[in-house]
Amino acid sequence: MKASHLEILVEEPSMEAFLHEALPAILPEDCTFQSYSFGDKGRLLTNLENRLRGYARWLPAEYRLVILVDRDSDDCRDLKRRVEETVDGAGLLSRSIAGEGDWQAATRIVCEELEAWYFGDWEAVKAAYPRVSGVLPPRLRNSDGIAGGTWEALERILRNAGYFKGGLRKVEAAKAIGQRIDPDRNSSPSFRVFRDAIREAAGSA
Repeated sequence: MKASHLEILVEEPSMEAFLHEALPAILPEDCTFQSYSFGDKGRLLTNLENRLRGYARWLPAEYRLVILVDRDSDDCRDLKRRVEETVDGAGLLSRSIAGEGDWQAATRIVCEELEAWYFGDWEAVKAAYPRVSGVLPPRLRNSDGIAGGTWEALERILRNAGYFKGGLRKVEAAKAIGQRIDPDRNSSPSFRVFRDAIREAAGSA
């Protein structure tokens, strides 16, 4: 069944702000969405089971739930397994089990954090902050494989270009870049996996 609405659980306000700007370019007009920030990864994982049990009691058949978690330094497979076990324990049907059928909840891991998705579409960053170089150093071209922290790498580039001298304002950057993200241009594998799940749910794949 095609989803008419998506509920998206995220860690931080910056991801919530990014999705608010970026999702309209991914979803068809007849599919709505609402995102919810837990404040940080620890709170999301700690409170996830109770939140999912609540969803299991009322989630309409035409709704889909997406859980977005940053990999950070965790093992990607282990982190996804832990979240999927929580989904299963709450009584929800995960996409991992249902495949492309009428799943209720999908887990998607952001590698390693939201800012990696920006490096996957550097043209969007350049459009938001025109003074940055249009050419990324080789070590930053594999967006999901950047070592040493992607938000720190982004902050250095933006500060060197004269932006955010007092430190990266994540929500502000998320809004500015999210408005300019091209979902089909983005080269981040974890962004593409997220994008494809969203389109699949909404029947626009």
